[in-house]
This record gives sequence, structure tokens and C-alpha cells, in this order.
Amino acid sequence: MNTRQLKWLSYASCLVMFLATLGGSVVTKTESGLGCGNEWPLCHGKFVPAHTIASLIEYSHRAVSGAAGLLSLAVFVAFWLYRKNRRDLQLFSLLALIFVMVQAFMGAMAVIYPTSSYVMALHFGFSLIAFASSIMLVLGIRQEERRQAGFAPKARVSKAFRNLTWIATGYTYIVVYLGAYVSHTDSAGGCSGWPLCNGQLIPGLAGGEGIAFTHRVAAFLLLLVIAALGHLAFWKHPDLPEIRKLGLAATLLVIVQVFTGASIVFTLNNYHVYLFTSLAHIIVLAALFGVLCYLSVRTWQLSGRNSALADARKAV
Repeated sequence: MNTRQLKWLSYASCLVMFLATLGGSVVTKTESGLGCGNEWPLCHGKFVPAHTIASLIEYSHRAVSGAAGLLSLAVFVAFWLYRKNRRDLQLFSLLALIFVMVQAFMGAMAVIYPTSSYVMALHFGFSLIAFASSIMLVLGIRQEERRQAGFAPKARVSKAFRNLTWIATGYTYIVVYLGAYVSHTDSAGGCSGWPLCNGQLIPGLAGGEGIAFTHRVAAFLLLLVIAALGHLAFWKHPDLPEIRKLGLAATLLVIVQVFTGASIVFTLNNYHVYLFTSLAHIIVLAALFGVLCYLSVRTWQLSGRNSALADARKAV
């Protein structure tokens, strides 16, 4: 397969992975997780479920997740056969396949054996890693296409900037987990009003109020970290337009993330609008995490001599 074919295959995989991640959030927000009862892979003993909203939502999510798994397998095979000199792309395809399988297994077990909010929050976190891996694959194959056209970066990034990127990405995942935990414990209404929580700068820290407030503080710190990262990416790397664009994208996404998070608070009493704002929040979050993951890889490749950079230079 040539680069163009691999690119479009990775695009298709990324799109279906996105739909699977979004579908899981729809299942959670509409409380349709048991729309098919405690059965898997059948839905109330049937391949085609009864025409109830909950069963259709749950079964559609299962179908899309299955498609995501099959496409991830196809992508994995294609990149391991036709890009043997690109270990980074092979790794992205492997991660996407592993985590889409893990999140599917966890989803199935959650249906058959109802589990805790801690575990269900991890389920979303794993699906996000699968989606982020597919984003990295798309960006990686696009980078290869640019290399073939003669656009190869010659500048390097500092190890300090690389480490900051890694820290920001890891911390983003922690904030993701906290947000998923807020959702799975029904703590979104723990803090009314924004930016204050129940009219207080520091409210009580018990129950849903404490969970929601902890997530808000973590999200505010994330805004500061990503803003610093974006500033350094843009102003300290004039010879690396890719790094500048990724840093700018991360900064814009985290700002939008803050406002979508605030909109959730103001729409809690309007279910249909709340469903839209909460899904928008998740979409922006998924994009932010994907961009940061890829930025982490690129800073690693551009921070000095390593095997990944050597592999990228060998791309045909």
C-alpha cells in the first residue's frame, strides 16, 4: 500500500474510533448502559434489539465499537506490513488496537457484571487512549507525506520543553479521569454556578460537591499548564512550524474546553441542551488529548538522536 492509501485507511479508523468514543459518552449521558439488559453480545436475547431508545443507543454503540475494532486490526496489519521502517507508526497502530479491545472488554464486563464508578471512569480513559492513538497515526502519516514532498525539520527542541510536554499530557489524562469520575458518580450538579462553587471560593469537600470542585481546580491548573506549553511552543520554536501549530491548537482547545465545561453547569436543568454541551465538552477533550499525545511524540523525536527520529528520516 502507498502512503495515500495508508492515510485514508488511518482517516477511516480515526473517524470510527471517534464515533465509538462519542457513542460511549452518549450511552453514559442517556443512562442507556443497560438498554440491552445484562446481556452481551445479544440485546435481550436478540441480534436486532427491540425498538426502545435505550436499547438502540446501546446496541448502536456496540456495533460502532465492533467496527472500530475491525478497522483497528486492519490498520495494524497494514502498517506492520507496509511501514516496517516506521516504528512510531507501528506503535500507534498497536496502541489503538490494544486499547480499543481493552475498552470493549471492559464495556462488555460492565454490562454483564455491573461495576464501580472508578472502573467505569477508566473505561472512558482507555477509549480516549485508543482515539488519541488513531489521531497520532493520522498526524504521523501526514508528516510522512510532507517528508516525501521535501519538508523535513532541521531544528530541535530542548529536553526541558519535551519534558514539559510529557508532564502536560500525563496531567491531562488525570483531569480526564476526574471528569469521567464526575460523570459516573452523577456529581456534575455538586457545584452550582461558575466559576464559584455554590457561591464559595472553597466549598465543602464532601460527596458530589467535593468531587466536582476537585475537577474544577484540576481543570484550572490544566489551563495554566497548557497555556505555558503553548506559549513556549509558539515563541521559542520559530523554525518548527509543526510544533508551533500543535502548541497553538492545544492552547485554543483547552480554552474552549473551559467554556464547554462552564456551559455544562448552566445547562444542567435543561436535559436536551445539557446532552449537547456535555458531548461538546468530550469532543474537545478528546481532540486536546490527541494533539498533546502527538506533540509528546514529536518532541521526543526532535529532542536529540534516537531510534524514532532515525526511523522517520528513513521514511520513503
